[in-house]
Amino acid sequence: MHEGWAPGTVRRKGAIVAMTDGGTSPSMSEVRLVGRLGAQVQDRVLPSGDEITVFSIVVDRAVRDVRGRTRIDTIACVATQSSVASRVRALEGGQLVEATGVLRRRFWRAGAGLGSAMEVDVRRIKRAKAF
Repeated sequence: MHEGWAPGTVRRKGAIVAMTDGGTSPSMSEVRLVGRLGAQVQDRVLPSGDEITVFSIVVDRAVRDVRGRTRIDTIACVATQSSVASRVRALEGGQLVEATGVLRRRFWRAGAGLGSAMEVDVRRIKRAKAF
């Protein structure tokens, strides 16, 4: 632990940004994506009755493949806040966006077992300027 920090705190640029589970290990989930909005934006109602907006953001990998081609990753995203969902629906597929949120693992019943997926719960999204 760093001198002068209270147990269980994480500091970034001088501000406390997260509290942990009792001070044993600082932890934080924060994601920033800059990429292109996927073409499919869908509204879904979960079995719990909660409504979410599901979409993807396509990002380039920093390293090219052996043939020199840019590789991409398609990141699964959800908007659980209605204001964010409205902004996502107002954007066009392929548009460059910047999104921030938290990484979540979602579980559901799948046949005889349990399914799960990692996704970014987007808290803010906006059009991004080209680099």
